[in-house]
Amino acid sequence: MALAALNQLPASFGSREAVVAGGLMSYAASQSYAYRQAGEYAARILRGEKPGELPVIRSDKFEFVINLKTAKTLGLSVPLTLQAAANEVVE
Repeated sequence: MALAALNQLPASFGSREAVVAGGLMSYAASQSYAYRQAGEYAARILRGEKPGELPVIRSDKFEFVINLKTAKTLGLSVPLTLQAAANEVVE
């Protein structure tokens, strides 16, 4: 993130936290949803299911986050339609 900021490059990141810390945007699997899935797996194992028999699950919930302050710093305008499509807009 520091390299992108130093060179004033728009960059996309793999986590919401990077955008909150000053990155331009991210589109990634929802961390809270992944933690919930991990909890469900743990519960199944505690109920006696064998870990090797549990199916592999991939995330099907993604979050799109935009940082408008960073966009403004980079001289970019973010269309309202893109802001409306975002799960979270950091101002």
